[in-house]
Amino acid sequence: MFDATVSEGVLRLHRPETRWLSTGWNGGRARATAGYNVTVPEGFDRTDLGAYRDERLARAGFGGGDATGRDDAPDRDAPPTLFTGVSMDHARGARLGPVVAYATVGLSNPAMLPMEPAGAGGSRGSADATDRSERPGTVNLIVGATRRLAPGAAANLVAVAAEAKAATLLATAGVPGTTSDAVVVADDPTGEPAEFSGSATAVGAAARACVRDAVRASLRSRYPDGDVPGPAGDAEHGVVTDERAEVFDP
Repeated sequence: MFDATVSEGVLRLHRPETRWLSTGWNGGRARATAGYNVTVPEGFDRTDLGAYRDERLARAGFGGGDATGRDDAPDRDAPPTLFTGVSMDHARGARLGPVVAYATVGLSNPAMLPMEPAGAGGSRGSADATDRSERPGTVNLIVGATRRLAPGAAANLVAVAAEAKAATLLATAGVPGTTSDAVVVADDPTGEPAEFSGSATAVGAAARACVRDAVRASLRSRYPDGDVPGPAGDAEHGVVTDERAEVFDP
């Protein structure tokens, strides 16, 4: 499985010769011995994220030697790295069968999708809801499997993890996610092959359970009194998508 270490506000998930697929900053596919989740300070406004990542990994004692190749990203020597305003004190992991998941949950910037939109037009909320650098929330997930996932199975596991995250947060906090959530999926290129990763497969079912339980544990740690920002709370940032789309037959 993956070896998790936290140092200086950085969570490191280490496993030799691992393949990664990230939806976060500088995302895409990579081969690396580790992936990272990094806590940024309040008011964080750095835009040179590559340099900032290197500084933080070095400070944590994790610098160098993690990446073994990357095909489709400009920073070819970089391991997958996520950023969040949530302290790594609230990071939680869950393991079942061939899957492990790690989550950090912050809900100060919820993204709501009402089923009966008011028709206000677009996404309303904070002045610049897409400015990720100023948002202290974020639900970050790193999901690792000891199976060798087919390319489609790896991509689908991102969707499975996101679905499980949304279902868990809707049930526990009344929101499906935030404006800056990210998912990283990892698999073992030497493991037992898995062509599919849907919810009925061993990998998909385990991922759903791990994501649910890791998210719930991190949520309880971050909001021990149950006072979570949400549709009825005082969320500092967030959006509500109120526009109706045109619906038509193909």
